[in-house]
Amino acid sequence: MREWKTVIGLEVHAEMETESKMFSSCPVVDSVEAAPNSAADHLSLGMPGTLPVINMRAMEYGIMAGLALNCEIPPINQFARKNYFYPDLPKGYQISQYDRPLAVNGYVNIDSGGGGTKKIRVRRAHMEEDTGKLSHVLGGSLVDYNRAGVPLLEIVSEPDMSSAEEAASYARKLRSILRYLGVNSGDMSKGVLRFEANVSVMHESDTELRERTEIKNLNSIRNMARAIEYEVRRQIKLYRSGETVKPATLGWDEAGQRITVQRYKERADEYRYFPEPDLPIVEVSREWVEALRAKLPALPDELQRKYEEDYGLSVDDAAVLTAERAVARYFEAVVECGAEAKSAANWLTTELFRLMNSNEIEREDIGGIPIDASSFAGLLALAREGVINQSTARKQVLPVMWETGREARAIVDERGLAQVSDAGLIGDTVDQVLSANGDMVERYLAGNEKVINAIFGRIMGALRGKGDPAIVREILLKRLESLKE
Repeated sequence: MREWKTVIGLEVHAEMETESKMFSSCPVVDSVEAAPNSAADHLSLGMPGTLPVINMRAMEYGIMAGLALNCEIPPINQFARKNYFYPDLPKGYQISQYDRPLAVNGYVNIDSGGGGTKKIRVRRAHMEEDTGKLSHVLGGSLVDYNRAGVPLLEIVSEPDMSSAEEAASYARKLRSILRYLGVNSGDMSKGVLRFEANVSVMHESDTELRERTEIKNLNSIRNMARAIEYEVRRQIKLYRSGETVKPATLGWDEAGQRITVQRYKERADEYRYFPEPDLPIVEVSREWVEALRAKLPALPDELQRKYEEDYGLSVDDAAVLTAERAVARYFEAVVECGAEAKSAANWLTTELFRLMNSNEIEREDIGGIPIDASSFAGLLALAREGVINQSTARKQVLPVMWETGREARAIVDERGLAQVSDAGLIGDTVDQVLSANGDMVERYLAGNEKVINAIFGRIMGALRGKGDPAIVREILLKRLESLKE
């Protein structure tokens, strides 16, 4: 399939984490856990005579997101009516933005593999209200208007992605940025962040884009990547067989792991946009924009550069640590408690993540694990100072800290895990092990130098894993060299 190129653009819908809805004082509730239609006011239900009022907190969140996406914030933006008829839209139209959006002409840098980056352009980001939620059941459909009217930021990229992997990388970066800003929880299982992928393919001989299809309502990055890969294969197969790709709205059947056609489009959607007559034009002053810019936290790209330059971390470690704001905060807290940055990064991304994975704890929830940053730094200090060796720290102390929440020093003292550094005691143990394993010694003297690792392991076992590895290895080498003479 090398003669075919994939072309992908993403539309990302992110609910803003405000207390009330976009155009009314109706509270925003958890759309999964709350009772259906328990937060549906007259405006959410499209009752005659209701008038919308702009939620300025939602506007501020949208502007902050636009700034974080390197967008321009136009001085004027305006709401419009997007007209269409569907059961989850009781008014018969959605209040959105059309020709005067909140933010335009931005970009996001993503990992393109091999340590490189790729710029994905953001065409626009505009504010609108979310729709209701339909649940299809046997014999009909149910509608829940709790979500109707929730502030929604739609982020539209240019078709700059050329693989499902790039689309996934872009989606992860957007999710990370929104979570850093605190404007969206990123919980895709609850629909607060949803993706729509526009997919087409081009032959190497093409000079123009071919027909695209749109995959709607993808609720996880993994499903989005799978759906894109499936659709790319489907389109190439159609072209190779002499058929054409029809413009269509598609869905992803997660159970069947396949694309389903929801409807074919005979013509472009006609939403009959016109300015919303019940809402004023919003003037965005430069002072307002700069005040919001000053509120922006350090974002993933900035933190990654800091970790690489100030802490000397590798690109990969810095990227992993900054992907989630909670992980970055935990790491920085560990360093502030006196841990050496590279050691903290290594232990966090290996040992601590392993424990979290085995206990099914998401990285975003690292702040609630049994080992706080101070305790973790205390463990690293004991290993750095030689009080315990690395193996003891990993295998005997860290798991007990996880299970009990106790400090490393207390566990080491109670269990007698302090490292043995006494050269005399270690030397006696080395002599005993060499005497008991004459066959291994003979193999080493005969030229099989790899057997020294097995001898070393037996010495550490005799010391119950508490021997200082550097001292053990130094004495062992001296003893073996003396036997060569």
